[in-house]
Parts: sequence; C-alpha cells; structure tokens
Amino acid sequence: MSPQAYDGFCASLPATRRVVQWGDAIVWKVAGKVFAIGRVQEGGEMAASFKCSPMAFDILAVQPGLRPAPYLASRGMKWIQWLSPDSMPDDALQDYLRESHRLVAAGLTRRARAELGL
Repeated sequence: MSPQAYDGFCASLPATRRVVQWGDAIVWKVAGKVFAIGRVQEGGEMAASFKCSPMAFDILAVQPGLRPAPYLASRGMKWIQWLSPDSMPDDALQDYLRESHRLVAAGLTRRARAELGL
C-alpha cells in the first residue's frame, strides 16, 4: 500500500485525524485515540500497524510479512504490523484498518461516540 493510499483510506473513515509524531510516523486517530500507525519503508511502501481482536492477533502474528507491532504488542496490546504487500493484499489491510478504527471507537464513551456521529 502506498503512503497516499494509506492516508486516503484512513481519511475516509469517520471522525479521523492525521498527525505525524514519534519522528516520522503517520498516525491516524479517532477522538485522540490511535487506530493506525504507518511508516514509509525503503522502496516507498508503508509498514502499517493496527489494533485487532485477540483471535486475529494470534492468527496474524505468525503469518509471513506480519508481526506483533513493536512497542505496542510487547506491552500486551493486540497490535499487528503489516510489512509487505506479499503478506496480504491492500483490500485485506483496509479491512483490518477499518476494524481497528471500529475497535478504538467502541472504547470511547457513549457520549463521545454520539458527539462524533459514531
């Protein structure tokens, strides 16, 4: 997934905001909560990290081209880092980014979700 495709997809999700932090990480948030972290790798492709369910984490963590997300997974969080388009096509990655957005938004208060139209 190109950086432009990553940004375009994340921007299409409701109530999102893009920030650059932690050096050069392209971070997408919903209500101030991170749901996607991307970095441009050598060669121009993205490495993208996303939150997932415990079951998806267990399955994805052992797949080639995917790994537990550095820093986040080591703290017990269920985050996966996608490193290569060979591991899953862009449409599958978009499904996981959409689910990450949903999981993070579901953790917001009812009031916050209502204010954001979620």
